[in-house]
Amino acid sequence: MRRNTIAWPLVGYADDRYGHDILAARPRTAAPQQVPAEAGVVAEDPLSGFCGAVVACATNSVILEDRFGKRREFPLAPGAFLVDGEPTTLVRPQAAPRAPTRSASGSVAVAGLRARTARAARIWVEGIHDAELVERIWGHDLRVEGVVVEPLGGLDNLPAALEEFRPGPTRRVGVLADHLVAGSKETRIAAQVAGPSVLIAGHPYIDIWQAVRPSALGIPAWPVVPRGQDWKTGVCVALGVPDPATMWGRINRSVRTFRDVETPLITAVEGLIDFVTATGDRV
Repeated sequence: MRRNTIAWPLVGYADDRYGHDILAARPRTAAPQQVPAEAGVVAEDPLSGFCGAVVACATNSVILEDRFGKRREFPLAPGAFLVDGEPTTLVRPQAAPRAPTRSASGSVAVAGLRARTARAARIWVEGIHDAELVERIWGHDLRVEGVVVEPLGGLDNLPAALEEFRPGPTRRVGVLADHLVAGSKETRIAAQVAGPSVLIAGHPYIDIWQAVRPSALGIPAWPVVPRGQDWKTGVCVALGVPDPATMWGRINRSVRTFRDVETPLITAVEGLIDFVTATGDRV
């Protein structure tokens, strides 16, 4: 009796058109491209056929608007869209880096600023109004640098104050003076006390008030006060303000940044800060 026999292929000679990996012959699909879901990007949802431009993007979804103004919301699923005919994963756009916060003086503000030990050096100004205005604009910078601003009560007191303070290489003094122009009393005092550890810087205006730009106050110009009349009193009369205290309150509230004061004042104060911080002294 004849038996049916099966001829098994010899190992190594099998007709294996796919090789040993049956998945190797399959074409490999490239990963979908990633496109930020920014406003204006045109995308299509292939499942619904809806095509439109991105108008908004949340954490897990995107809103598209078609050419007829119809809007639909879709989940941000991997490879769920077509952009320019290519499978695409729409991703939430990264937030733009925040610009550095600026202080009133225009410098980069230091976040989480803590009080620092004061320097031995000082900046002196003529009066309370000068000190308040400097603090309003440069207060952040002064705290960063550990600089104390003190009013003198008038430039006439400067020689005696310097004799008591005894400035030196690590105890510099910067002085902000009003009306520092040729031939003025202030210029003569500055010449008497000038030295390597003392810097007098100032502005040409009669008073610190006048160093504030008129536009900040909403006036076309500072009033012209007749010679011989107290300048602050004359300004109040011309502007219809009852007294200098009221006028100063109006001026001080009007100043928000360095852009509200004149350039000579900015140059003088920043020069003084640089001068007194040139040494690493601390009290």
